[in-house]
Amino acid sequence: MKYKIKYHFFIWILLISTNSVSSKTITLKTLLQELTNREHMAEYPSPNYVCKQFSSYDRASVTKNDKSWYSNWDRTMFVKTETNSGRKEYVMMDAKGPGAIVRFWMTFAGENSGKGTLRIYLDNNPIAAIEGSALDIISGGKLVGAPLSTSVSDLTDYRMRGHNLYLPIPYSKSCKITYQSENIMDFGAKDAGESVYYNIGYRIYDASIKVKTFSLNQLKKCKSTIDHTQKKLREKEFQNPQNSSTEIIAGNILPDMSKDLTITKKSAAIRKLTFKLDAKNIEQALRSTIIHISFDNNSTVACPIGDFMGTGYQIRNSNNWYAKIENDGTMSCYWVMPFKNVCKIAIENKGTQNVTISRGEITTSPYNWTNKTMYFGSYWKQFGFLKTGEMKNNEGDGGPFDINYVTLNGKGIYVGDCLTLFNTVYAWWGEGDEKVYVDNETFPSHFGTGSEDYYGYAWCRPEKFTNHPFIGQSDGSGNFNPGYTNILRFRSLDAIPFRKQIKFDMEMWHWTKAIINYAPITFWYISPDDVKMCPKSNLTDATAPVALKREDIISPVIKDNKIEGENMKLEKTSGGNFRYSNDVTKGWSNNMQLVWTDLKPSDKLYLSFISDTSININSTVKFTKAPGYGTFRIAINGQYFSIINASDKNFKVGSFNFEKISLKKGNNTIEIEFLPQSNNENKVGIDCIEFY
Repeated sequence: MKYKIKYHFFIWILLISTNSVSSKTITLKTLLQELTNREHMAEYPSPNYVCKQFSSYDRASVTKNDKSWYSNWDRTMFVKTETNSGRKEYVMMDAKGPGAIVRFWMTFAGENSGKGTLRIYLDNNPIAAIEGSALDIISGGKLVGAPLSTSVSDLTDYRMRGHNLYLPIPYSKSCKITYQSENIMDFGAKDAGESVYYNIGYRIYDASIKVKTFSLNQLKKCKSTIDHTQKKLREKEFQNPQNSSTEIIAGNILPDMSKDLTITKKSAAIRKLTFKLDAKNIEQALRSTIIHISFDNNSTVACPIGDFMGTGYQIRNSNNWYAKIENDGTMSCYWVMPFKNVCKIAIENKGTQNVTISRGEITTSPYNWTNKTMYFGSYWKQFGFLKTGEMKNNEGDGGPFDINYVTLNGKGIYVGDCLTLFNTVYAWWGEGDEKVYVDNETFPSHFGTGSEDYYGYAWCRPEKFTNHPFIGQSDGSGNFNPGYTNILRFRSLDAIPFRKQIKFDMEMWHWTKAIINYAPITFWYISPDDVKMCPKSNLTDATAPVALKREDIISPVIKDNKIEGENMKLEKTSGGNFRYSNDVTKGWSNNMQLVWTDLKPSDKLYLSFISDTSININSTVKFTKAPGYGTFRIAINGQYFSIINASDKNFKVGSFNFEKISLKKGNNTIEIEFLPQSNNENKVGIDCIEFY
């Protein structure tokens, strides 16, 4: 009898629990509340949902083993075309409910671009619930203001910005999004007309979940919730929870040593981490100082501390929902990291210099551990001296490939990533698309349109944006020039749950052949049952010297009796534009040349290279002869030689021999002066210098 009572009581509790979950109604208000609830990320979603994406990716990308997998007409690609009330509308999204749009990104190109009409139809209603100019809806404040609706960067020309809408739009039966524009000439905009780029992230809930469909009237009814959400997202302030406490970890750390801290509490969570490092070489310290975190003896974090905090290996001011970097080097993050009994933190110095933790604070508070609670984790990897493809066309030629950010096995949720890189050429590095496979999908449910689109901006722009809650570019110096780039995307409503596995790949494809350092870090939560399968970061890469200048990656040293033009160090120029040009059809050594353009008479270019020995030696300068290329004079270590005429009716690689050049051991200088013979000449191209 006692057994039966217990059994029926258990069934009753189970039914109550099940009914309470299935009876929960998803509304605009509940989604907004979830959006600013950092704690909800640590719990496996309830009610259940999957996250997917519609985008304008090139539909020729079908098979992985074919070059078409990297087809790059990632624009003006739609689900289909249909006629509504006599209007030709291009369908961008067509999904069955219950569900919700959780992130909407767009950008445009072409005449009168972005001025077409965007319509969002909900629950099979032939009348659009939302209708208007695409730019007005996504970022222009037609629905809500910033930061839920905004474009980035403020420093970028408006026509070149990425436009982001984070206002959730729930629906109970279906959602169809269309775009109407007379400027669209063909799919892919290969010939002319308007180019439309879009990424739409959305949730699909279990069929039993009740969802209240969005309407414009709800914006008024939810005004107080919207205002509260906007305020929290703008201010991003962290407030210590009740009964919180702060532990200190600080002091000097010798090479190969660490500072350790053990926190023993019953059912608690880290709420905030704050660190500030001091070192002679702070950039190297940010990369070679490792933060280790284990929860209940499960190690899930072992990453360079600068990357983990979202700034990479250079301090760059930023302030978003999960991390804040201050100008004085203070770094804070706000991921909620639960544990049942014990949390261990170690700050390890894997570098060769002394590092001091001048500020180290770990704030914890009680946490209600449930059967849905997960452990926080992070994975970091550097692809050092990575050789990228050399883009030939939009059809997949040129050697593109996919880089794996992370592969996680088990049950969890993917919540964000940060990318730090150093570019070595005067060209955009991130033409590739994200490809996210969930639960062993054979085709990715998230297939993007470009790295910058994934991170919320557009057109490879280098301008900073550092105050959006979920996306940021704290430094874009390396986007068009040799230099450093740091970008991030953190997730809330657009977090990606997985039950069996998630595989996150990012396509790598340069506009020109390059060698770069490329270091992504990912953030996620994983079920306690699967925590042992977490991947481990390759920390050997963290001890490699960080790149602060181009020659840290591209050596300007004579090799095999040759110095390539693209390996020479740019010292300065008195005019014109300097870059490296890549073309497999020209016959240049290594398919590249140093090219100096937009020149005026007497403009000067100063370069340098390094010789291992001091020697008098003969040499051959190889240069480009072609229409538009002009006459120039070249000097090596101050030794002037004959004037070289590079003008020609046809393209060819010319050569000019010099005898007895005096090379010095160490640094050698090159000076080029432009001396055009006609107004049609404004370029100089140097392929290489050979020594014999």
